Amino acid sequence: MTEAERQERRAQWNQRHRDREIESDGPDATLVAQVAGLSPKRALDVACGSGTNAVWLASAGWRVTGVDWSAAGLKKARARATRAGVAVAWIEADLLDWTPPPAAFELVTALYLHLVPAERRIVYAAVARAVAPGGHLLVIGHDRSHDGPGPEPERLFTAAELGEEIRAAMPDMVIDEALVEPRSPESGPGPVDAVLRMTRTPLG
Repeated sequence: MTEAERQERRAQWNQRHRDREIESDGPDATLVAQVAGLSPKRALDVACGSGTNAVWLASAGWRVTGVDWSAAGLKKARARATRAGVAVAWIEADLLDWTPPPAAFELVTALYLHLVPAERRIVYAAVARAVAPGGHLLVIGHDRSHDGPGPEPERLFTAAELGEEIRAAMPDMVIDEALVEPRSPESGPGPVDAVLRMTRTPLG
């Protein structure tokens, strides 16, 4: 993707956030289930949008940093955090330009961050490096079998293939779960998610 195309896409996301609320009021149910039982420490939420999940993590006791390239989305995120009475460190940045601090977070989350393959490999390798030894990476996105509105087919992925891409860059990342999760199995074809959870091997 060219720089002009990236800026156009960024402008489109800003407009979406201005036009309407594109996130639900509550946190992603899979995120809630996946982090249950973890001791709240430092968390990084990349592509955090208007902050629903980052604010929920902060409300659950995590020290959260949220990163997104949409100024309009982050404006909503700051307001959401204020209403919830929690503190979140918000960073406006393009993930292709921004490098998170290495080994700095016990939990790193990326929900519905859909990139073309060449960009995906770069961004997710950088995101994985931000996981502290013994910490966790959680990725949720539309699976390649997803049938419904969403990103272009080339931006879809399976949890297994994404896990192997990350391991190619970060051999000390271990795949804990690589799942395909239909969100409404009783209703026939529809949204299908890929859920990837990885752990960085502890030191020693």
